[in-house]
Amino acid sequence: MTHRLLGTLGTLAAAGAACVAYGTIIERRWYRLSRLRVEGVLRQPGRRLRILHVTDLHLLARQEHRISFLHELAGLDHDLVVATGDLLGGPNTEEVAAAALAPLTSQDRPGLVVLGSNDLFGPVLKAPWGYLTQPDRRVTGVPLDTARLVERLGEHGYLTLRGATAEVETPAGIVTAGGFDDPHLRTTVLPPATAVAPDPATDAVLHLGLVHAPYLAGLDVLVDAGHDLLLAGHTHGGQVRLPGVGALVANCDLPLEQARGLSTYRDRWLHVSAGLGHSPYAPFRFACRPEATLLELTG
Repeated sequence: MTHRLLGTLGTLAAAGAACVAYGTIIERRWYRLSRLRVEGVLRQPGRRLRILHVTDLHLLARQEHRISFLHELAGLDHDLVVATGDLLGGPNTEEVAAAALAPLTSQDRPGLVVLGSNDLFGPVLKAPWGYLTQPDRRVTGVPLDTARLVERLGEHGYLTLRGATAEVETPAGIVTAGGFDDPHLRTTVLPPATAVAPDPATDAVLHLGLVHAPYLAGLDVLVDAGHDLLLAGHTHGGQVRLPGVGALVANCDLPLEQARGLSTYRDRWLHVSAGLGHSPYAPFRFACRPEATLLELTG
């Protein structure tokens, strides 16, 4: 019996070690492009709009594999780029992140950005398993040069929305967008819906609501403002998912079944991207490949 028990424990330990090695070495760099079609969301029939949604780069200078994948996305036939935050992986990475995103707005394609907590403060060391056992822990690190990031992104055609709205011209027509800073930060004060509401005088093809972390209170602001489609990141899709179970954590109060992909919230479409990166202190993904998404919207 003792030998059988030891053999079973040894098998389980070997399987666990193999899963950790797979998630650490292979899957976290196994980038993919997801394609989703959302019909009837545009306000003008017969139109088509393609949005490239990227998020959670957590980018460091040495991550050429992630930068290379981003540059490959520049060859897509997209009309608008949306980056929903946590672009920085630590201090002094503002130039790196902006340069990595620059090719996506080539050919005069517009870009929109909202900031995540990791675009304002650096990551904090904690045990990797803390992502699962303490998902709501909110400890901020050193302040980052957010103003520099916003300036550099602006030089590459990106508008950063911080409790504000913007209108961008696309081949499908005008898109009006509203967004604000990350609700995951305890210091963030959510704006009133009127502050991020589309201008009713604009004949827009889409009202687009943006936020980094899809806390329900933040989503409520965007829905109350009148947006048709909500885009968010932050969850990493759960980062660790179990087959047949799904995400174990969402790192916010969004239901776990909505931690990745397309769903609805208060009768509005919501897309939560699993994102491309991870904290440098939790370099692991399992059954949740890093991704960008090309959303094809129709009227």
